[in-house]
Amino acid sequence: MTIRGRIAGCGAYLPARVVTNQELAQMVDTSDEWIVERSGIRCRHIAAENETTADLASAAVKDALRRAEIDASAIDLLILATTTPDQTFPATATKVQAMIGMTGGAAFDLQAVCSGFVFALATANNFIRCGQARNAVVVGAETFSRLIDWNDRSTCVLFGDGAGAVVLTAEDGTGTIADRGILSTHLHSDGRYRELLQTDGGPSTTQTVGKARMSGREVFRHAVTNLADVAEEALATFGLTGGDLDWVVPHQANRRILDGTARKLGISPERMVITVDRHANTSAASVPLALAEAVNDGRIKAGDLVLLEAMGGGFTWGSALVRM
Repeated sequence: MTIRGRIAGCGAYLPARVVTNQELAQMVDTSDEWIVERSGIRCRHIAAENETTADLASAAVKDALRRAEIDASAIDLLILATTTPDQTFPATATKVQAMIGMTGGAAFDLQAVCSGFVFALATANNFIRCGQARNAVVVGAETFSRLIDWNDRSTCVLFGDGAGAVVLTAEDGTGTIADRGILSTHLHSDGRYRELLQTDGGPSTTQTVGKARMSGREVFRHAVTNLADVAEEALATFGLTGGDLDWVVPHQANRRILDGTARKLGISPERMVITVDRHANTSAASVPLALAEAVNDGRIKAGDLVLLEAMGGGFTWGSALVRM
């Protein structure tokens, strides 16, 4: 008998304010055509001045709990993947814990930038597998707009805010690919490339938050290679090919990266969940937002074989193979 974490519900939250490319073109030297051609992004959601990462996260978690039909009192683990915590400490997860009415268990933040949700999903699943949790919430939430230099057109057009969450519940199975749940996870990092995607500040260096800086061409090159490699690693675990997948839910960084990864894997673009055009890059919120959209609109169904994958600063990258 094998225990795995099964996704019982998916939730999402997007701030009300939508910023279009045309609006950005009034702020920096750019245009809708330039942004769409290079990224596929047409608009993004931006948190209101009084909205924090905890606000976004708690809304997504409440949505996921409602859809899973599980009360917050039954949750014994909450992991929040974020690059933009409300405070340096305490962990924003503890704030979310209080906001949703979860009074027991444990709550903590996890930081792996855009890969954060996949890293957090792997962590929560391992808690479940070793019997330390029965019901867990994994949430990716970002107010990434707070890290943006709005005078830097190479970064300010790429990012947005939002939150996505899943409820994991322990499920007994046979240990085969036919089981529902998190079948395998694969995590990697390589700190030699950390300066290619980073912020130029932090509490221990400049005592400031800093702004996001990126070497776009180098990040693009590594992203296509690393995402394809970690996807193939997941498939090889069970002797599968891209053709065996029902859906791929990738990190929504750039449409060209998504297309390049699909070509490397031999996967039809129609089987990739794409939200980058409407959400932009929401960092750790990217994958769960896309997953929630596809599950809740009926595209992804119970029993589907789904690959989640992401890459972020660090560099970090990872994948999760999931039977829904």
